[in-house]
Amino acid sequence: MSKNQALFERAQRNISGGVNSPVRAFRSVGGTPRFIERAQGPYFWDADGQRYIDYIGSWGVVIVGHVHPEVLDAVQRVLANGFSFGAPTEAEIEIAEEICKLVPSIEQVRMVSSGTEATMSALRLARGFTNRSRIIKFEGCYHGHADSLLVKAGSGLLTFGNPSSAGVPADIAKHTTVLEYNNVEQLNEAFKAFGNEIASVIVEPVAGNMNLVRATPEFLNALRDRCNEYVSVLIFDEVMCGFRVALGGAQQVYGIKPDLTCLGKVIGGGMPAAAFGGRSDIMAHLAPLGGVYQAGTLSGNPIAVAAGLKTLQLIQRPGFYDDLAKQTRKLVDGLTRVARDAKVPFSADSIGGMFGLYFMDHVPASLAQIQQGDTKRFNAFFHAMLDAGVYFVPSAFEAGFVSSAHDDAVIDATLDAARGAFASLAA
Repeated sequence: MSKNQALFERAQRNISGGVNSPVRAFRSVGGTPRFIERAQGPYFWDADGQRYIDYIGSWGVVIVGHVHPEVLDAVQRVLANGFSFGAPTEAEIEIAEEICKLVPSIEQVRMVSSGTEATMSALRLARGFTNRSRIIKFEGCYHGHADSLLVKAGSGLLTFGNPSSAGVPADIAKHTTVLEYNNVEQLNEAFKAFGNEIASVIVEPVAGNMNLVRATPEFLNALRDRCNEYVSVLIFDEVMCGFRVALGGAQQVYGIKPDLTCLGKVIGGGMPAAAFGGRSDIMAHLAPLGGVYQAGTLSGNPIAVAAGLKTLQLIQRPGFYDDLAKQTRKLVDGLTRVARDAKVPFSADSIGGMFGLYFMDHVPASLAQIQQGDTKRFNAFFHAMLDAGVYFVPSAFEAGFVSSAHDDAVIDATLDAARGAFASLAA
């Protein structure tokens, strides 16, 4: 028995499902999860000593590669001063100033510890600001595991949403309306039907949790227009795509200014950190100034802030995003070419340092289109690449990530492994 297998059996005795986040369990792809012992640059090593090229990057966090020496140094310099104080620090001001500088739509910001906290708090703030209850979200967009966000579409456009997780009361789910991503007609119908009830629309402008799916400019412009028309709060969930697709996030790419933005992943530099922020008149409704309550003992803790602030400084170096996008595009173009040579139906897309792999002949634009992909072929590809030392995301419904440490040699090694993997799929 491998050490990974032994660890998974041991884990299942005291950890529910053997993992602390569901996708890590490999349920959708089968097989035994890899237990990681260490990481460096574009690689990590499992409990059996196997090295992998890492295309998860801690789900988008590690944009400058694992254990970047400058990030490590920044963390080590603050460790000796204390792990957490439950009181404000100057470093919190510095990271807030940096975020507001890089994302112009954010006039004020509040630090939290996770993406779920960020989206949950932003929605509560939007409801408090508008004094309305209904929110709109979109199929395939994941915004964390708060009750009002674990909702799937109802039986028709104008019906209430239904809970998509046990433990979510129907009375909470009914305040959420779920529409199809990139469907402008549905959006307009929903606002026409109950626009004056809508507190907020929340959207991933570049979705990463149904695999990579880009919003169309028409769709995002319609969101902005309808929210303006009905005085609803437009929230961009950029927990995953913020600082990933561009220095100013997806809102810079599309030229659209949301009212609130949720951030995470990159701003923690590998430590637990997230944030939400936006217009100062909306943020003024947060306690202690206003009546919308939000708090967190570890919010803005000095270790996470040090790692995040250094990462935000590193990604501002000249040419960083041009190089990151070039390497990501080299990966997806190379995989597409290898798949075509093997005559395997396949397509791929990328934006900035995010990418999507689809076992179908076109790039999808919605969850329904994603679900038409060949998941059996994806699973076989995943394991073939894993056996060859390349670790893609263990699900056909998640985006992948490239870091600045993925140089030409790493991409070339990935494509060499892919030739064998695609050949085995065609056999």
